[in-house]
Amino acid sequence: MTKTLKKTLPVLLSLLGVALFTFIAARAGIHPVMEALAKVGLGGFLLLAACQLVVDVGLGIAWHAAVPMLSVKRLMGARLVRDSAGACLPFSQLGGMVIGVRATMAGVDPKTEQGEELHWPEAVAANLVDITTEVLGQIAFVLIALLCLIGHHDAARFVWPLIGGMALLSLGIAGFIWTQQRGGATVRKVATFLGRHIAAEWRDSLIGNTEAFQSRLEGLWSRPDRISLGAFCHLICWMGSAAMTWLGLQLLGAHVGFFSSVAIEGVVCGIMSAGFLVPGALGVQEAAYVALGMVFGVDAEVSLSLSLLRRGRDILIGIPVLLIWQVVEMRRLRYERSTPASRRKKVITPAVTALAGNIKNEGASRDGKTSEDTSFVVAPRVL
Repeated sequence: MTKTLKKTLPVLLSLLGVALFTFIAARAGIHPVMEALAKVGLGGFLLLAACQLVVDVGLGIAWHAAVPMLSVKRLMGARLVRDSAGACLPFSQLGGMVIGVRATMAGVDPKTEQGEELHWPEAVAANLVDITTEVLGQIAFVLIALLCLIGHHDAARFVWPLIGGMALLSLGIAGFIWTQQRGGATVRKVATFLGRHIAAEWRDSLIGNTEAFQSRLEGLWSRPDRISLGAFCHLICWMGSAAMTWLGLQLLGAHVGFFSSVAIEGVVCGIMSAGFLVPGALGVQEAAYVALGMVFGVDAEVSLSLSLLRRGRDILIGIPVLLIWQVVEMRRLRYERSTPASRRKKVITPAVTALAGNIKNEGASRDGKTSEDTSFVVAPRVL
């Protein structure tokens, strides 16, 4: 029953999303939407895509702020792949996260900033911390959006449900943070789940080293200043998304203030987070934009056009990113095929022994003895 549900649920949600999208498009009308999109033009569309790339750079910096042991270039690329997979491939956001973990390991010989080998436990830990700091920034952003929404006509139907949703999300993220820091059994389940969806040759390295995986998480969470800085940078990026919403509405001919755009983008993000299981948020995103647009006097065809601009922008960026990532993965596969089996063991097997050795070092440091810690456990004091 569970296996059948796992297979059928994404299909059912996709069909519901397509039906909702078709209904909204039929109500708005094709010709009004095309006329609204014509106002933007190719130049306006490319401007929106360029602004999104700037935000993507900020997302890589936000990730690096919380996980400085990995280079900004690597984290920026992994973040682009993660978002592109969620936007362009028929996966839910969970599927994009799994792909993001693999993208963090991209390259023939992935290494940390200190020149150490990068393995699956570190990659999964880095992604979990980034997702957590992003949600923390999102909670603050949605609360700001609610403040901008209060007082508008017909806004009450969104305010209280979102307040309740943010309260539940805050409790959930608090439990998620606690789980990452001390929930060893739950972390092992997460590692096992991710292990079933990654390449077989790396599976044992992750599942067999859940203790090292837990130590990486504890090491990253031992610096609340980094976590706070990462969450703040994510908040700035969320505000950048609101600025793109404002710019898109201006290009479409809807004269909406910036704070109204913050309210629209914040509430839309909150609604899309609730529908994270729907692949690509198809239908959910369009319904949210149309509903919020009505509160601020934006016509349905303009709101639908704004959603389509967002999807087109994501596809324009996402497809080249995924193609480049595939080229990188092909180079890695060719390297592994051309490398003798005995040499490949030397590349993969030390990941297990090194991680086991790091646990001993960490245990010695807790006892008060001086030892050389791993880069993920002890980090530089200056970001």
